[in-house]
Amino acid sequence: MEAVKKAYKTFQYQTTLVWEGGRRGRTSAAGLPDIEAGSPPDFRGGQAGVWAPEHLFVASLNMCLMLTFLSLAERRKLTITGYDSSAEGLLEHSDGKYRITSVTVRPRAALASEAEVAAAREIMSKVEENCFISNSITSKINLQPEYFIVAKS
Repeated sequence: MEAVKKAYKTFQYQTTLVWEGGRRGRTSAAGLPDIEAGSPPDFRGGQAGVWAPEHLFVASLNMCLMLTFLSLAERRKLTITGYDSSAEGLLEHSDGKYRITSVTVRPRAALASEAEVAAAREIMSKVEENCFISNSITSKINLQPEYFIVAKS
């Protein structure tokens, strides 16, 4: 008997980038605010005050992990009363080229009751494998979650 393949949707995301001189440009996508971006001051010709690709890379992973956690928590009917997260990427010269070798993400999830902490831990243990950004990169991801109780007002 032949196995039935599940049909999955595909999605496309389009952006444009216009060089504004020096080492900076403006990226845009239909219906979204523009982002001024360029080389970080760490590199020759880089400028302060604009988003760097390194920041956007780390922010994309941080955001995807949050959205994945919230989606999985919603399916389990957990009451998330707050969430914040910091993330730090390490850019290293490795194998003859620069790459972000690791990203440490420190999510803090506020839950409505102590009874939900175990389920939140279980969900967080599955976040990395379900996040499409983490599935798309080679960087090591170090998740360091914290959980605390804040009753819903």
